[in-house]
Amino acid sequence: MDPATIIGMLAAFGALFAMLTLEGSSVSAILLPAPMVLVFGATIAVGIASGTIADMLLAFKALPRAFKGKVPKPADTIDQVVGFAEKARREGLLSLESEAASVDDPFLKNALQNIADGTDGEELRILLEDEIQTRTASDRIAGKFFTTLGGFAPTVGIIGTVVSLTHVLENLSTPDKLGPLIAAAFVATLWGLLSANFLWLPIGSRLRRLSDLENERMTLLMEGVLAVQAGSQPRLLGERLRAMVPANALGKADKEKDKKADKASMDKAA
Repeated sequence: MDPATIIGMLAAFGALFAMLTLEGSSVSAILLPAPMVLVFGATIAVGIASGTIADMLLAFKALPRAFKGKVPKPADTIDQVVGFAEKARREGLLSLESEAASVDDPFLKNALQNIADGTDGEELRILLEDEIQTRTASDRIAGKFFTTLGGFAPTVGIIGTVVSLTHVLENLSTPDKLGPLIAAAFVATLWGLLSANFLWLPIGSRLRRLSDLENERMTLLMEGVLAVQAGSQPRLLGERLRAMVPANALGKADKEKDKKADKASMDKAA
């Protein structure tokens, strides 16, 4: 689990509450039910109206992933694929059928099973690329839904403020009530901006980022298993896959492993 979203949101709301405290106000001043019901309820409603019911269901199903989603480690994926290459080199491609039965990842399971079944390399590449494209498109629907909510929320907040100000104008005959009424009117705008920038847009961006990372992982797996099918030498395969990953994404231990492997190769050559 990567806690970036939780940490970021808590820090953002913490800064807001700190500001209220430092200015001598209180949290209860912005926790008004009426504007919050309008902003959250209407924002979600127009978000649903802008897409389909299926999009909405997919988005809310993906919501826990924004908070609990794991960031895959490329080094672990590379080590796993290299292990498959070593086994295939020792026992043949048919031995990967037992590996397919033991892995939990449906994408990897399907790829290994097809290799064991003797599927042509080009056909397997097309199949895996189609699966990656479909998975990525599905994941991005969820991110787009929450980003759309982030676009609607500020405008909905302004609508709430305008509605409240019409109520203020009805009470011009009671000047002592105007201050609290005007303050309450602007709470709707506040919650529109807060919900957009503290909730919806970060969640949408987080889901898109997780989708990109998953796409990279699946692409790495695809290139790896296709190389295994083609009979690639395990050490060279590991180097090739590491070359596909940005240096900052590889762990320190993996970098040390590369240095040791390079030194061993130089010593052997000497």
